[in-house]
Amino acid sequence: MRTRRVDAGSVGSLLATLPPTADPREVCSWVRRGEGIIGWGRAREFVSHGEQRFAEAQEWWREQVAHAVVRDEVGLPGCGPVAFGSMAYAVGSPSGGTLVVPEVVVGHRGDDWWVSTIGADEIAPEAEIAVQPEAASPEAVAFADGALSSTEWAARVAEAVRRITAGDLDKVVLARDLRVSAASAIDPRWILSRLSERYANTWVFSVDGLVGATPEMLVRLEKGLVTSRVLAGTIRRTGDDDKDLALAGSLARSSKDLEEHEYAVRSVADALMPHCSSMNVPESPFVLHLPNVMHLATDVAGVLRDGSTSLALAASLHPSAAVCGTPREAADALIAELEEMDRGRYAGVVGWMDASGDGEWGIGLRSGAYEPGDPSQMRIFAGCGIVSGSDPEAEVAESDAKLVPMRDALSG
Repeated sequence: MRTRRVDAGSVGSLLATLPPTADPREVCSWVRRGEGIIGWGRAREFVSHGEQRFAEAQEWWREQVAHAVVRDEVGLPGCGPVAFGSMAYAVGSPSGGTLVVPEVVVGHRGDDWWVSTIGADEIAPEAEIAVQPEAASPEAVAFADGALSSTEWAARVAEAVRRITAGDLDKVVLARDLRVSAASAIDPRWILSRLSERYANTWVFSVDGLVGATPEMLVRLEKGLVTSRVLAGTIRRTGDDDKDLALAGSLARSSKDLEEHEYAVRSVADALMPHCSSMNVPESPFVLHLPNVMHLATDVAGVLRDGSTSLALAASLHPSAAVCGTPREAADALIAELEEMDRGRYAGVVGWMDASGDGEWGIGLRSGAYEPGDPSQMRIFAGCGIVSGSDPEAEVAESDAKLVPMRDALSG
C-alpha cells in the first residue's frame, strides 16, 4: 500500500472525485465540512455476524495490517491502510457487520490532499484524482409506508409510554422506516452530494450500501484522546430565526428532553469510563442547530488508558441510550417487540479505522440502506426517544423531521 500527497488543483470537492459505479456497495465516504476520506473498489472485505461481530472484525483487521507492506508519505489520520465499516444494530440481524478496504482512498484535511492505493504486487499502483461526471438525480422517486404506517407507529409509541409509566423501563428509542422506489438505479453519489451541501455539520457516510448523514459521533480516537458526541432531545425548526431561537430556549429547559438527554449521556460516560484514565463530562448540554432540527448535545472526552482500538470503544458503547434506551436490556427487548422490523445497520455503528486502531465511528442515523441486489430500491429510517412525557403525535412529527434529510436528498 502506498499513500502519497497530491495536488488537488481545481478539484475543490472531495466527493466530486468519486467515480460512477453500478454497485452502490462500492462507494465509501466519511466527510464533514468538505474534509475526510472517500474510497472506491474492494481490495479486501470481511463480514461477521452475531455478538462477536465487532471482535471478529477487529481481529481480522489486525491480521491484515500486520502483513501489509505500507509506504505512507503523509502520516495524517486516514492515511495508510484504512477500513470503512458498518455494523448492524441488533445481534441477530442478518445484515451483520462489514469492513471494507477500498482499492483507492482519497483524503483531505486542512491544506493536505492524499491518495492511498492498494495492489497485489510489492509496489501499489498510482492513482490520480480528478472531478468525475456529476451523478444524475433519481427518477420517479416514490415513498411508501414501511413496516408500520404513521398511525400504527403512533400506537406503538403510546404502548411504550404505558410501559414506561408502569415502571418497566425509563426510556426506549423507537424507529420507523419508509420504502423508497425509483424508476432506475439511485446513484449514491447524488445522495452524498445533496446531504453534504445541506447538512455540512454532519458526517456524510457511505459504507456497503448504507448511506446517510449522521450528526452523532459515537466515538473518535486520535492519539490517545477519546471523544464522543451525545445527541438526545429534539425539536423541529420552523425556518424563522426568531422562532427557532425561542424554540432552542424551550428545548434547553424541557424536562422531558433533559431527562432523555441525561440517560444518553450517562450511558456513554459509564461505557467509556473503564477505558479512560480521566474523563470530562459537562454538566449541561448545548443546543446543536441543524437545518431541519435542533438537538440537545453533550461532548464527552477522555484519555485512553487500556490501548483499546476505536472499534473496540464503539463496541463498548453500542447500543447507547440514544438509539436503544434505559435500562438497555429492557429497552432492546421492547424495540424487538414493537417495531416489527429489522433495523439492519440503521442505528448501528458506521465509520472507519486506520492501522493503529485510531478512527471515527458514528451512529448510522438519518440514513437509508439499499435493498440487496436492487439499486433502485431503498429503506430510509428515523427514530425517537420515548420517555414518560412523550406524546405519540409529537413523536410522529419528530420522526417526520428526521426523515427530511434523506427524503430531500432523494427527491432532487
